[in-house]
Amino acid sequence: MTTTLITGANKGLGLETARRLVAAGHTVYVGSRDAERGRRAAEQLGARTVLIDVTDDASVAAAARAVEADGGLDVLVNNAGVEGRAPGGGVLGAAEVTGEAMRHVFETNVFGTVRVTHAFLPLLQRSAAPVVVNVSSGLASLTRVSEAGTPAYAYPGVAYPASKAAVNMLTVQFAKAFPGMRINAVEPGYTATDLNAHAGTQTVEEGAEIIVRMAQTGPDGPTGGYFDAAGPLPW
Repeated sequence: MTTTLITGANKGLGLETARRLVAAGHTVYVGSRDAERGRRAAEQLGARTVLIDVTDDASVAAAARAVEADGGLDVLVNNAGVEGRAPGGGVLGAAEVTGEAMRHVFETNVFGTVRVTHAFLPLLQRSAAPVVVNVSSGLASLTRVSEAGTPAYAYPGVAYPASKAAVNMLTVQFAKAFPGMRINAVEPGYTATDLNAHAGTQTVEEGAEIIVRMAQTGPDGPTGGYFDAAGPLPW
């Protein structure tokens, strides 16, 4: 039985990923920083729940102890993320972004990914087929964001793309450091979730496709890569 933890899994892409992996036979932990929302989501799916706030060391450490006590972990999906918007709801562009705004986004998207991965590494290293999936973004691609006339080029935000580009670098470096694991970054696509006020053009079912696929990567699968549903993406 494959045991999987998904952070930020009480809604959106995380919830849909949990649903699909439960259906595929995984024992899934719905990671949520809100205990009640996590409990409701887990009951709905037939999953387990674990309280985890990726921005809090003590919370992450407690979650790791809880999962270890239940038997261990095979797959970690670092899904929890924030976009970081202005008070009026708009994206913070280069003229408006501040150090504090950058810190807020990086605390969840980058430091949270490191915090959770580090805490669960001992459990993953005991697995026969450990997998880490880091949920990134097409906006993390320097190639895409540099190509004039594309949607990625037109996106004015700074903090979110920078944080996801950092996640891509984490993916590469962790994959090199742990060659026995399959560690990849994925781009779900522009999916309608709370992250973008449901402005996305894809459903969560479509967006979760690549996350679910990479969560089921076998020992002979890719590692250190960056993928969307169609295949590898340019860095």
